[in-house]
Amino acid sequence: MILVKTETGHRVLKDRSVRLTPRQRSAFILFDGHRSVDEVIESGMGIVPEDIDQLVALGLLEQTASGAPASLPVQGDSPVSRPAIASATPTGRSSQQRYKDAYPIATQLTASLGLRGFRLNLAVEGTSTFEQLHELFPKIQSAVGADKAAALERALTGD
Repeated sequence: MILVKTETGHRVLKDRSVRLTPRQRSAFILFDGHRSVDEVIESGMGIVPEDIDQLVALGLLEQTASGAPASLPVQGDSPVSRPAIASATPTGRSSQQRYKDAYPIATQLTASLGLRGFRLNLAVEGTSTFEQLHELFPKIQSAVGADKAAALERALTGD
């Protein structure tokens, strides 16, 4: 089953008017209209079905009409120009897998900045592709320092 953010969900993501647990927030962000419930649960972030049930009950997520991946473009992205996320890299890991590995590291790093990194944290949480997250890497590295950003760099580059 494929879930997508509702209009209310998009608003809550921006204004944080509904208090979500860290697991619920992670699950909510991962639902991009392309990932199934099983993929989100298996993301390795400790997300359980009850977290997802709560997001649906709050009206933040809903099932796509057909249950198939949503075809709506991501903000500022057109379906025609969207790069193939699942293309394999020389290291054998797809861009999607690298995003899956790097995203939790990036959110943890930017969240650790507190108010100083609030906008950067929102930018990271707003990403849905490897390419978008990769574009933010220089800003994250500048904000947290090269040493702390090393793990994120490894996740992004596949090393």
